[in-house]
Amino acid sequence: MQRLQYKICIFGDGGVGKTTLVNRYLTGVFKHNYKITIGADFYLKQININDLKITLQIWDFGGEDRFRFVFPSYLVGSNGCIFMFDITRFSSIQNVKEWMQVFKKGAKQHGGDIPIIIVGSKLDLNNSRTVSREIAHEIVTEHNFLDYIECSAKTGENVEEIFLKITDIMMEKGKFL
Repeated sequence: MQRLQYKICIFGDGGVGKTTLVNRYLTGVFKHNYKITIGADFYLKQININDLKITLQIWDFGGEDRFRFVFPSYLVGSNGCIFMFDITRFSSIQNVKEWMQVFKKGAKQHGGDIPIIIVGSKLDLNNSRTVSREIAHEIVTEHNFLDYIECSAKTGENVEEIFLKITDIMMEKGKFL
């Protein structure tokens, strides 16, 4: 069985659910209370696709402003990224321009055309939505994101799909499909 390894960086404002998403993906369990991520946390997940054994290195990057300056260094060796926002907090998508400036600076420094998708979190709170799907799709077009997925770490809706989608994109870019 052929083995592959991919590094995925997840970034976005603090409190949008990055850590909750990663932990739901890794453990299948939803937990309400996480402490803020200081810098970045690192996780591993083994998956099998076709006859390939794939190790995903998942880097959960802290969303607080004070950590943003180190984000470009975490992009070193990245094969794919996920920008995450909260569908119930409009400011978290308004900040996409700032995040993408930092992302592009880091990607350029490290030689990279890094594929990126956008994820809208907290779909279980759809009744409190402040970011419409139309606005999200405009952001996708404006920033050339490769896909847009909404999810709920609480219910598990689309959690697996997010990581399968970014893995498929990374594999396609690496010509492993």
